[in-house]
Amino acid sequence: METFKQILWADDEIQLLQPYILFLRDKGYVVTPACSGQDAIDAFADKSFDIVFLDEQMPGMSGIETLQEMKRLHPETPVVMITKSEEENIMEQAIGQQIADYLIKPVNPNQILLCLKKHIQSRQLVAEHTNKTYQEEFSDIAYMIDTARTFEEFVSIHKQLNRWDIQLQDVQSPMRDLLQQQREQANNAWTKWVIRNYETWFEANSQRPLVSPDVFKRKVFPLLDNGDKVFVIVIDNFRYDQWKTIQPLISELFNVDEEQVYCSILPTSTQYARNAIFAGLMPEQIRQMFPGLWVAEEDDEGKNINEKELMQSQLDRFRKRYGFTYYKINESDFCEKITRQLGSLQTPLNIAVVNFIDMLSHARTDSKMMRELCNNESAYRSLTLSWFQHSPIKGFLSRIAKLGYKVILTTDHGTVRVTTPIPIVGDKNTNTNLRYKEGKALSCQSKNVYEVKQPLKIGLPCPNVSTSYVFATGNDFFGYPNNFNYYAQIYRNTFQHGGISMEEMLIPLITLSPK
Repeated sequence: METFKQILWADDEIQLLQPYILFLRDKGYVVTPACSGQDAIDAFADKSFDIVFLDEQMPGMSGIETLQEMKRLHPETPVVMITKSEEENIMEQAIGQQIADYLIKPVNPNQILLCLKKHIQSRQLVAEHTNKTYQEEFSDIAYMIDTARTFEEFVSIHKQLNRWDIQLQDVQSPMRDLLQQQREQANNAWTKWVIRNYETWFEANSQRPLVSPDVFKRKVFPLLDNGDKVFVIVIDNFRYDQWKTIQPLISELFNVDEEQVYCSILPTSTQYARNAIFAGLMPEQIRQMFPGLWVAEEDDEGKNINEKELMQSQLDRFRKRYGFTYYKINESDFCEKITRQLGSLQTPLNIAVVNFIDMLSHARTDSKMMRELCNNESAYRSLTLSWFQHSPIKGFLSRIAKLGYKVILTTDHGTVRVTTPIPIVGDKNTNTNLRYKEGKALSCQSKNVYEVKQPLKIGLPCPNVSTSYVFATGNDFFGYPNNFNYYAQIYRNTFQHGGISMEEMLIPLITLSPK
């Protein structure tokens, strides 16, 4: 059964507006007339309306006074002010009271109709257009997935899927299920491509894409050599769709000079990927060249405690004599403290590691409340946006922009929402990560894994001749046969990292210059 949109129209000359009312009724709207501000308030208090048209100049209670009372009663209802006056102070008062729009008399029926579509049908019209456009592009994306053979083609697919995921996030439509199916197909194709090609990236003279150890060498050092002051900001667990969510806020402060997607190494975890960024080396190279700076899986100490020292080793190796600062931001108070100190910096290279997204991901796993708040990708993006809007990081970036720094905004890896547990068996020293396992005697019956029996070929440490790595793919996660159902219940639909998926591996690398 069709629901007609309800309009309240208040005007002291309402009898002269009968042609408009009849026009709107023919278009399927129900109009309730009111000839004074008080009549409008009475009707507004008794009945729910989708929109209000309000004359600004009425005897008795003025349009502005009526608007104030309406906003007190139902602040969510859009009110459109209609006025003969173009005086600036009248408009400022109306806008200050949060009118949805205003029209200058005389108005014509098409203006009214356009205003209605804009304010009470826009969501429906946008949803219809979005659904239609995605349907039209569905076949093109499917073809891209079927024919993808290069890293750049998979990046293009990843961007397209994220764009549609964001556009469809507020649309209740079967298209969302169709998009999820395409994402799974894309991840299947990406996994097969990675398994075929990943080992070749570490052969001599390999034409590999930009990966974790290349970030400073190929993106940061050229800026420094050009005389730029640079701030590198590494946000842990930062996905491409999260970047697109906060990009409008970043763009208030910076111009986006380049938006690049690069590839995290495996495992897509802090211990491996972030250490590789700061050292400019693969994990096995770090272990060999700087054994005192590499923390093995079985060690109890933190896996990312030597980032500053690894950064210095990379500068020394490339004979870069740039001084640098390094900050690890875990708390708001510390972020505010270093923001106040930025003006005194003298170093051309400055680095900040921001751990909020990582903490959000772990809280999502550990807290039932957070699991409710962040139960899908759309909610995950929403929490990221809320964090950025209200955290000191935005002020930190604003200060950096005012000081004239170029910024490299990036991450070490992304995360993927896992849904399907698969059993794995290993010895007692096997690591605890849900998306990859390193150890001896690993056994997994699932075919949806990438098993590496010669870790040295992909630049990973091999502490024992029988050490192997097993990586989960797609939306799978590992669980031990003991307490398998318990692990499945606790970790299903949580965001994890360490394995092979586009969400974990294809991650943002953004170059910004201050406005």
